[in-house]
Amino acid sequence: MAATAPVVEHGDTSPVFPHRRRRKLGIYGLLIPASILIGVATGYPLIRQFITSFQEYGLKQQFGAPAEWVGLKNYQELLSDPYVWTVIARSIAFCLVNAAVTMAIGIAFAVLMQRISKAARMTLMVSLLLAWGTPVLASMTVWQWLFDSQYGVVNWVLANVFGAENMAGHSWIIEPLSFYFVATVIVVWMSVPFVAFSIYAGLLQVPEETMEAAQLDGASQRQRFWNITIPMIRPVLGIVALLQVIWDMKVFTQIYVLQRAGAPTRETNLLGTLIYSYGGEYSKAGALATIMLVITLGMTGFYVRQMLKEDEL
Repeated sequence: MAATAPVVEHGDTSPVFPHRRRRKLGIYGLLIPASILIGVATGYPLIRQFITSFQEYGLKQQFGAPAEWVGLKNYQELLSDPYVWTVIARSIAFCLVNAAVTMAIGIAFAVLMQRISKAARMTLMVSLLLAWGTPVLASMTVWQWLFDSQYGVVNWVLANVFGAENMAGHSWIIEPLSFYFVATVIVVWMSVPFVAFSIYAGLLQVPEETMEAAQLDGASQRQRFWNITIPMIRPVLGIVALLQVIWDMKVFTQIYVLQRAGAPTRETNLLGTLIYSYGGEYSKAGALATIMLVITLGMTGFYVRQMLKEDEL
């Protein structure tokens, strides 16, 4: 006797795939606590900052005085100040240059790690980890000594090895252009390890069979890299570039420490140090931090849209 399929009567709402529904509920059950924690840890400070930016909030309010609601006054004062726009443009330029240089050097290191021997690769990895794991202030102390005008190794090498005698006693942080060069060297040096390790992990996921097939078809090493490797690791590149832009936009410690070493503050301020300079004017600091957040979201919007499109495919 032939077996017949079970008949499902109309109105029967029993789940067809109960294990899938339980799996989704389990995923949501894991996400909800994390979402609540992130919302409390980051959501409340952002909301508080946003509200404060519309108030007159200073030192008196810290000691209990009521905050006066001033609306868009803080934003109008900031956005009508030409110096604020100068700092915004300077911060965007510094961010884009540092992110581009960091990505280029990080990709180069990742490709190098893939092609060198195991012993050399381990040595390079350990060196990158040491550079990445060193505390920022400790690293800044070393870099200040390297670029010191009297005892710095950089000036000595330029003057005695390369014959640039005018570099003897040169102060790198007095002039804004050389100040940003030093800051770029430090920021890139601290950021390259993360980019290199992330891209190297992506390179390991490229199938060797695909590369071998392309090689048999006559594709050169350069063609294989640009036409096969780069498209395959594009999601990794997008995420790393997104994070790098965000980090470089809000850089603070490196600029602040170099400024305290004798650099002219007004000519070297970025958004992070300018926000800090407002001191007791918490309302203006909150307004400028909100503007900085909007700029960061605008700069990273392209990458976010690209990632969303790839998720939909």
